[in-house]
Amino acid sequence: MAKTIAELEEIRKRKRAELDLRVNTKADTREKHILICHGTGCTSSKSPEILKKFNEVLKEKNVGNVRVVKTGCFGLCSKGPIVIIRPEDTFYSMVTVDDVEEIVNSHIINGKIVQRLLCKDVTGEVVNKLDELPFYKKQMRVALKNCGVINPEDIDEYIAFDGFKALQKALTEMSKEEVIDEISKSGLRGRGGAGFPTGKKWSFVKMAEGDQKYVVCNADEGDPGAFMDRSILEGDPHSVIEAMEIAAYAVGANKGYIYVRAEYPIAVQRLQIAIEQERAYGILGKNIFGTDFDFDMEIRLGAGAFVCGEETALLESVEGKRGQPRLKPPYPANSGLFQKPTLINNVETYANVTRILLNGADWYSSIGTETSKGTKVFALGGNVNNVGLVEVPMGTTLREIIYDIGGGIPNKRAFKAAQTGGPSGGCIPKENLDTKIDYESLAQIGSMMGSGGLIVMDDTKCMVNIAKFYLDFTVSESCGKCTPCRIGTKRMYEILQRICDGKGTEEDLDKLESLAENIKKASVCGLGQTAPNPVLSTMKYFKDEYRAHVIDHRCDAMECKAMAKIVIDPEKCKGCDLCKKGCPVNAINGEPGKIHEIDQSKCIKCRTCVTKCPFKAIGGGK
Repeated sequence: MAKTIAELEEIRKRKRAELDLRVNTKADTREKHILICHGTGCTSSKSPEILKKFNEVLKEKNVGNVRVVKTGCFGLCSKGPIVIIRPEDTFYSMVTVDDVEEIVNSHIINGKIVQRLLCKDVTGEVVNKLDELPFYKKQMRVALKNCGVINPEDIDEYIAFDGFKALQKALTEMSKEEVIDEISKSGLRGRGGAGFPTGKKWSFVKMAEGDQKYVVCNADEGDPGAFMDRSILEGDPHSVIEAMEIAAYAVGANKGYIYVRAEYPIAVQRLQIAIEQERAYGILGKNIFGTDFDFDMEIRLGAGAFVCGEETALLESVEGKRGQPRLKPPYPANSGLFQKPTLINNVETYANVTRILLNGADWYSSIGTETSKGTKVFALGGNVNNVGLVEVPMGTTLREIIYDIGGGIPNKRAFKAAQTGGPSGGCIPKENLDTKIDYESLAQIGSMMGSGGLIVMDDTKCMVNIAKFYLDFTVSESCGKCTPCRIGTKRMYEILQRICDGKGTEEDLDKLESLAENIKKASVCGLGQTAPNPVLSTMKYFKDEYRAHVIDHRCDAMECKAMAKIVIDPEKCKGCDLCKKGCPVNAINGEPGKIHEIDQSKCIKCRTCVTKCPFKAIGGGK
């Protein structure tokens, strides 16, 4: 049955009183909430079984005043499965099903914290509370505000934390022009990669002529290592739907589509639950909140084609066609889905909208830099201690993200580069560690914001091989529509393969650069236009590595096996035996306490010994 504004406000007051301890560690309550991450990462590590076990043990022991709650991602994925107990804010990491009974007996019943399960920072120091972890101290959660706080499958919990207040405000207090003006003044730019001003895009669709308009959410997150949008949909699906409704009201649309890859089953399931709940409450459908605004939406599943992240290829796929980009103009704002005016934003862009309307454009524009407002969510991965999801104000430096939030590089290895923007982005070398993360600063050094993947690489990585990896991806994901992308990227990959096989020449480097520049200029869509970026950026900052490959036929990082020779430095070797124990083919000889040697006839160049050696005594040789 449709809820009135007054009924929603009653739910909000009642539920917020029940849930205040979720955000208030000083809440005066006898009740405890056990929050268990049910994002994809923790789910794969059996968090649903942990939740089930908590309920069984609490029931068996007849423990009252305790709620066990599934939530979205807390962010610190490398420490999962995560269990947080509120209101005391105790942060347990790497919890297993076997730990549950001890937590209930010790913590819940007797008030004694289970010390062995407390999270440790990179120094090994035990941290009792979530807000004491260095990982969270420089973060500012705006798009991720509700993730890890609410049960994403309970609409009343979303309502308790100001859910649908922004939609109510837009429909009953603001004109369409005022909504767009507020978004424009906030400075919000598209978080899908290009950074186009969101308010301007909305105004284009509003001004477009058409008897039918559509609002689309691009949730086709295809960058390797990226999981920002997926985590928002899994942890706070209602915020995206509410923002789409606000956008639809502003531009004059009454139908919406969320295009999400079928490889995100948890996100799809929670979206479907959220849509059904909102229909039941009358927040989707006819005459929303008693106004003349109608809006409904549905999910469209994608098959995981990277090119469908490009807006026009996405529209083709929604229409049931092969996902290939259209020539532009016309742009989707004028001729998009079914040739009707269409607004397309990605998940993270929508996730900021309700916050802007509730807190005001001035509040949002006070965060970030002069030209890049607000926060940005990154999926931090690769060679970094704290792998996970982070949200920081624009203008935060790469060094702060990697070292202060990410906890630095494992095994005390040196930072070599970071890849932002996925296959469309570029590699950032150590001399640019203090670069501010915003659209303009990244572009100036040959990279890009992209959707938010941030892959950290240590000094064991070969940058030529990294470029080959990303190009292999784009070759596989090219839709084949235009020759520069279909053929050009394949030729680039073949050159890189030749170089990594030790058969490259200096002439190959010239060909590689020339091909890259021509593909950027001639490709139809963003996939082809940006595919050469990893190659161009690595050639710019790591030219010596390319020259070592083609002139000396040497790969110092030992990742290109055709040229790799792994040796032990006798001056650094301590005879600790760790390399010998880790070698899968018994290629290392030496007694404990004495200098070891590698039998080159047996060595398969897997580099296990390189990672095992705590003294950095193993490396490339001639």
